[in-house]
Amino acid sequence: MNIPSNLKYTKEHEWIKVEGDVALIGVTEYAQSELGDIVFIEVETVGETLSAGDTFGTIEAVKTVSDLYLPVSGEILEFNESLNSSPELVNSDAFGEGWIIKIKLSNPAELDSLLSADAYAELIGI
Repeated sequence: MNIPSNLKYTKEHEWIKVEGDVALIGVTEYAQSELGDIVFIEVETVGETLSAGDTFGTIEAVKTVSDLYLPVSGEILEFNESLNSSPELVNSDAFGEGWIIKIKLSNPAELDSLLSADAYAELIGI
């Protein structure tokens, strides 16, 4: 199971990659493997400013629909439009082309409360 050390993680299985005051957010390889084949992702929060823990969208797999939670507070800048036609990118490249949203951070100090790669690995039992 791939758990890149340069990312931060949540207990809800989202990852965040920060570059300055902007960050990419997606779901982990573990999350997509548990969900199964991803068939649809809905994000209707672009342009909104949400708090850490708020639902920013949903991810639909063959088996289930799950909410997506924001790891930190910020303004949703962009949805990965590639996922409209190819939601399976989350399955094939969860930490790359399968990113879901881009946000502008409101409070970078919130990153300190997220899990490191080692802590996330311990959470999922590997």
